Amino acid sequence: MIFPAIDLQNGRSVRLYKGDFAQETVINPDPVVQAKAYEASGVGALHLVDLDGAKAGKPVNVDVVKAVRSAFTGILEIGGGIRDEAAVDAYLSIGVNRIILGSVALKNPEFTKRMLKKYGAERIVIGVDGKNGKVAAEGWLDQSDVGMSDLIEIMAEAGAKYFIVTDVDRDGTMEGANEDLLGDLQAKFPSVRIIASGGIRNMTDIEALEARGIMDSVVGKAIYEGTITLEAIAERNRCSELNRK
Repeated sequence: MIFPAIDLQNGRSVRLYKGDFAQETVINPDPVVQAKAYEASGVGALHLVDLDGAKAGKPVNVDVVKAVRSAFTGILEIGGGIRDEAAVDAYLSIGVNRIILGSVALKNPEFTKRMLKKYGAERIVIGVDGKNGKVAAEGWLDQSDVGMSDLIEIMAEAGAKYFIVTDVDRDGTMEGANEDLLGDLQAKFPSVRIIASGGIRNMTDIEALEARGIMDSVVGKAIYEGTITLEAIAERNRCSELNRK
């Protein structure tokens, strides 16, 4: 599956460059309008990030997420600032399909393991963001010394199946995904699904990732730059759905 991304900041859809909150490009002042366009295109999946929530350590753009859920009928996942069970429950109660736990997986692994046990791996996705192989947290403002592979190993042992892996230095750059990092992680953990995020430019990049065993990806800037179309994503996702059946 390819997940088009909408990053939320101050109620708007934006893109950051390498996770820098100061380097913001407004994509759409109304994310709901954007979500409706994605719904009309038939992409079937949507990746939301509450950037304000990631920075604040708690959900901020909840009303926008609710409105997006009403506008979009496909698979919807959300990450950013989800640090406790109340936040998980709140998003699930409005119909969000998958909850992405990132910073909390690093800083409170026992809570994350409990959420995996309670809701299962189809509902709880682990976000592993970082640079130089080390995990970053709190909206990428806090760089840790924990290896990305170490965090994946811990969470995989706890039952996690899906890991969205983002190389911060590639995000928003249109320089291509970090194929070596992603491919090596998928090879090391063949029982999980590594989901590529950051730097993907075009369908050639998607195909190169698939050759390394990465079957799922998150795409943002390439859509807004026009190098990947919603029509191409919709067709790819329809084929993926047929293959699963």
